[in-house]
Amino acid sequence: MIADLSQGLSDVGFSIAAQGSTYWVGEAMHTTDFQDLEQTPEVTANATDISTRNSAHLAALLKSQPFPRS
Repeated sequence: MIADLSQGLSDVGFSIAAQGSTYWVGEAMHTTDFQDLEQTPEVTANATDISTRNSAHLAALLKSQPFPRS
């Protein structure tokens, strides 16, 4: 779903940061929901941190040097 959303936004002109999203699919063949975990997996927390940093960096770049208006 996030891939479709990111592609759609990109197709109409939105800027998407590198690794601008995260998701958690759990262990293979299990049905555990991320929200049911007692603790956030380290890999997921790290990916979310990277996504946040990349998004903030892109926002700062676009604020200081916006794309020219046509």
